[in-house]
Amino acid sequence: MIKLGVNSVLFKHYTFGQAAEAIAKCGYDGVEISAIPGMCEHLQVENWRAQKREIKAILEATGLTILASEVASRDKKRMKKALAAAEYFGIPVLNVGPGGKAGNEEDLIETARSLSELAKMAEKYGVTICCKAHVGASMHNTETTLRVMQMVDSPNFGVDMDPSHIYRASELPEEAIAAVLPAMKHIHIRDCKGRGPGPGHPSLQACGKGDIYLFGYISKMVEAGYSGPVNLEVIGPEQDMVEATRIAAESYGYINACLKILNAR
Repeated sequence: MIKLGVNSVLFKHYTFGQAAEAIAKCGYDGVEISAIPGMCEHLQVENWRAQKREIKAILEATGLTILASEVASRDKKRMKKALAAAEYFGIPVLNVGPGGKAGNEEDLIETARSLSELAKMAEKYGVTICCKAHVGASMHNTETTLRVMQMVDSPNFGVDMDPSHIYRASELPEEAIAAVLPAMKHIHIRDCKGRGPGPGHPSLQACGKGDIYLFGYISKMVEAGYSGPVNLEVIGPEQDMVEATRIAAESYGYINACLKILNAR
């Protein structure tokens, strides 16, 4: 069964315990624990050992599992600590960003080199390093994603296929997904209004509220037999608990209904 979760960055104004409780009440299977410097560090990579008991207790109380963690930075020293934390908590995927600038060949090559090193590091921890195409970054569309896939040769590397970034690259995610499916090991999902550059207000990032044909995207995902995590990732201004929970619940209802129609949940 495809497991659904929420990146806890949606609840960045609140503690991880409060975020996890709300996510569980919405019906999700798990959580992507945010470890994004300067934005939301529910997992404190530099001090994760001090959080061991608290995080374990929260997971036990809510029944959630950690499906992934968004670490963002590709700094090797920080990533080594993140990998140790992932091994301890049983986190299968660490998500990082591509960095660099769109259209810069040197930046794209550097991104692939860095991802290769991190994937090699991840091998001994049994963790997968995933990266997604990101608006404005060196890896920003399907073409550049395929380039990186060709340059990174490791079983511990995967593509995080986020339809909102591909849509904002003027592509149709339901068509673009086929090319990257062989390397897909994580999905960040959200909706968006318009072609960007931003995804719009958080309320319009709830699945089913924007312009992306998400049912078509999910259909292709299921048809291909994808079985990795699917985590809602909503970014933008801080939301209060009611609004953050509404966005999470509305998105769960949409994704869960799509999967039920497709006999995948």
